[in-house]
Amino acid sequence: MSLYRNSFPIAAPAILLASSLFAWSGSSVAETYTPGQSVNKTFVDFAKPFLETHCVDCHGEFDPEGNLSLHDLGPIDEINAGTWRSVWAQVKLNEMPPQDATQPDVVVRLQISDWIVSQLTRVMEHKGGFVDHLDPNKGNFVDHDLLLGPPPDEIQHAPAATPARIWRITPDEHVTRLNELINTEPEFTPNKPGLRTHGDAVPTNHGGELKLYFGTDRIIKWQGGTVAYATSVKSVPAVLSTARDHGLENYPDFYTVNSAEATQIMGVAGDIIRYMADGPLSIANPEQITDDPSTYEMEGDIRGLPTALVYSTKVVRPMTPVYDLMNDEGATQERLRAAVDYLFEALTYRPPTDQESEAYLEIAQQAIDKLGKEDGAVLGLSAVFLDRDALFRPELAENGTSDRHGRVMLRDWELHAIPQTRRRAPPGNRRGADAHPRRRPP
Repeated sequence: MSLYRNSFPIAAPAILLASSLFAWSGSSVAETYTPGQSVNKTFVDFAKPFLETHCVDCHGEFDPEGNLSLHDLGPIDEINAGTWRSVWAQVKLNEMPPQDATQPDVVVRLQISDWIVSQLTRVMEHKGGFVDHLDPNKGNFVDHDLLLGPPPDEIQHAPAATPARIWRITPDEHVTRLNELINTEPEFTPNKPGLRTHGDAVPTNHGGELKLYFGTDRIIKWQGGTVAYATSVKSVPAVLSTARDHGLENYPDFYTVNSAEATQIMGVAGDIIRYMADGPLSIANPEQITDDPSTYEMEGDIRGLPTALVYSTKVVRPMTPVYDLMNDEGATQERLRAAVDYLFEALTYRPPTDQESEAYLEIAQQAIDKLGKEDGAVLGLSAVFLDRDALFRPELAENGTSDRHGRVMLRDWELHAIPQTRRRAPPGNRRGADAHPRRRPP
């Protein structure tokens, strides 16, 4: 796998670029083209002549084929974007012009395709975007003779690189990140490598559901069987959505975080922060927390209810700067910054920049000023859960110097964005020393 990223977005991944190399007429042309490069041409001097030469004979003003008239099609805008999308698809798939008509040279076909993509991307930026050219299913339409054989002489290839991009993390990875904030996972044991350990994905429950559970390592008694137990335990389902198809279905540009999911994440963040601060007291009554289960009387049939559980007094959740902040009388800048930085690194797998730390510190402080210490801290710190890198893995090549082909090697924290990198180290260990050691409360 190449670790190079283009420092500028290109029209499509390399395998999709190959689908632009359709049937080659064999004619010799002076102009050469590198797939994915910018097409610095205008509608008047390039696209309009293309339409007049290859399209309007059949799609003219009177009795147009397919009831699609292109004789007065103008520059790409929000109104005619749908028509241009159809033109692009037909040209890209080599469906048009028809086989019995004069075909454009391979360079012209490729350039008009990339020109339409760039214009649609610009026009639709704030209208839902244009990602048809990034659809991995279009790889099925690649001309395999051209893909696997030598390219035409007029096509030049740039050295290998993938486009700058971000990947939304999977529901499994998201739940695993959240789980490590409230549950202490066992360290890796070389003698028992098969046991689940820190960094492993949270498994689904007996019903195949992926959920985040609170306080299961503290429960010492419950009423009912396993189903009643699972119902009684505080849990939240995975928020992020994904296709339930088998196989590799994790692509950039096709998974997002919508407003409904963002609202749910904020709610889950509040529950997590309160549990980090108060443990089972945030989800149970004080009398349910005891080392002697006989002191807590469960009256009647309360199976499946939160009150059907007994928690031990032993503290096993991670002790973090969030606990320190929430259990101090005040909210000093030092405590608040430590909590912000800890959450940021735990959720994004990298330390915050000074600017990021200051921004979230200001959000948290403003929330505390308006709502008070407890509610304000919970709301202010919840904002970190919506940070871009808490929900997406970046491969943007933002640091480093590009080579003469515009490529930048992934480096530093962006190397964590490689999809195959699944195992993570705890926040403190990623900086060489544990800046926030876990400890028992007084």
